Amino acid sequence: MIDVDIARRLRDLGLPWEPAEGDRFTIDVPDLREQTFMLSSMVVEPGRGRRGEPLFTFNGTTEWALDSIEEDEAIWIPREDQLREALGTHFAQLRCERSASGHLVHVVTLSGPEESREIRARKVEDAYAGALLVQLEERAHGMS
Repeated sequence: MIDVDIARRLRDLGLPWEPAEGDRFTIDVPDLREQTFMLSSMVVEPGRGRRGEPLFTFNGTTEWALDSIEEDEAIWIPREDQLREALGTHFAQLRCERSASGHLVHVVTLSGPEESREIRARKVEDAYAGALLVQLEERAHGMS
């Protein structure tokens, strides 16, 4: 699972999210930021508030009193497959390498207008998230 701060940066750079069953998220308040929730028809469902705003409703949560939150209070934590899909045609290749410490390093190669770029990380989802951050930052700055 990618870090919440990376997920927040992805959101702030405009990564679109259409909430669906199985999606993970956290609530962006200090007391709940470290807790991950999953959209599920059994526990947390997407819905609409009285004014039509998107929200998440919590069903049967007895640990603490939370009926619903507005969608913009949540930070989506995309899975590996969702990150790869968001990269789209910019994703060119994934490679695994051993580092000097013996850990695998995952390298994502981005195909861009000028040349390929590599993003290195210890976990594949972190490599995809890093590549997606590069792509979104370039788009935000009009580079691609």
